[in-house]
Amino acid sequence: MTDDAAMDRIDTSVPHSARIWNYWLGGKDNYPVDRAAGDQYLETFPGVVDVARASRLFLTRSVRYLAGEAGIRQFLDVGTGLPTVDNTHEVAQRVAPDARVVYVDNDPLVLVHARALLTSTREGVTDYVEADLHDPAHILKVAERTLDLGRPVALILSGIMGHVPDGDEARSIVRALLEPLPSGSYLSLNDGSSVFAGDAIEDAQEDYNEGGAVPYQLRSPEEIGRFFEGLELVEPGLVSCPLWRPESTTLETPEPVDAFGAVGRKP
Repeated sequence: MTDDAAMDRIDTSVPHSARIWNYWLGGKDNYPVDRAAGDQYLETFPGVVDVARASRLFLTRSVRYLAGEAGIRQFLDVGTGLPTVDNTHEVAQRVAPDARVVYVDNDPLVLVHARALLTSTREGVTDYVEADLHDPAHILKVAERTLDLGRPVALILSGIMGHVPDGDEARSIVRALLEPLPSGSYLSLNDGSSVFAGDAIEDAQEDYNEGGAVPYQLRSPEEIGRFFEGLELVEPGLVSCPLWRPESTTLETPEPVDAFGAVGRKP
């Protein structure tokens, strides 16, 4: 699909979660309707910027761990969102230049910017495919053009499963993506909660969900933990994102936020 064809499919009259997220992270790939929705959320819960940044930094640290200590060389990043600083392939190939990365999203705006996700080291490979989270079989089929699914793969689901409101359906999607992957594969997943901010973030999320953007379901840490059933959790297990292997240069413990994540290994 050409960029022009993809642009024709972009609706700038309603807010879009990827563009709002981009706005909160300080990006420029958003429209007035997205900034208005993002500002409305901020009025009720200003801490959402900290949540967005914590989720992004968790992704960075977990990919660095996977490419380094865990020795993973293949990454499947589903629901990748708009390109920003330290995308999965940049982090992975900084550690392992031969890493192969497949990005998956169904947002036409992400498709327009996909060329920023396709820069790669000469030793490695990156690819972008347009596919829907709700069709895991198709995702794996197209990913197999670039990845060897007979070798360990790191599945990345960063802040995306909340867009599947039904918990049973969300877990079935994760299982369907993980099941064909061999022993030694990993899942890196984080999503939003309301443990610390309580009513403030829940009220902001309710207003957001009613504003025309794709709804997002906040989940308890226990519910997020169920995505890792059958996997061996990497230390420190499921925690608020800033507490997962923090890289702080001070002795102070990072402040937890309403995003929980973990990395799990498939036995």
